[in-house]
Amino acid sequence: MSNICQITKRGSVVGGRYSNRTRATQFNPSGAVRRYPNLQKKRIYVPELKKSVVLKISTRALRTIQKNGAYRTMKKAGLI
Repeated sequence: MSNICQITKRGSVVGGRYSNRTRATQFNPSGAVRRYPNLQKKRIYVPELKKSVVLKISTRALRTIQKNGAYRTMKKAGLI
């Protein structure tokens, strides 16, 4: 399974390091860095289905589930 959130579909992104000295000289020796989302493997109980589901989701998705509910969020993401 790859590093992609099952709810928000967010994956890794490539970002650059850019120091203040580099900014002054317009020269970039630092290179690019791959940044990964904060993924957690969680068991979430869905009362409408009367069962638990194990998901690999980001911490942002956890907040979304807490706000909107597990069933509604999973249905919108196409997991149910």
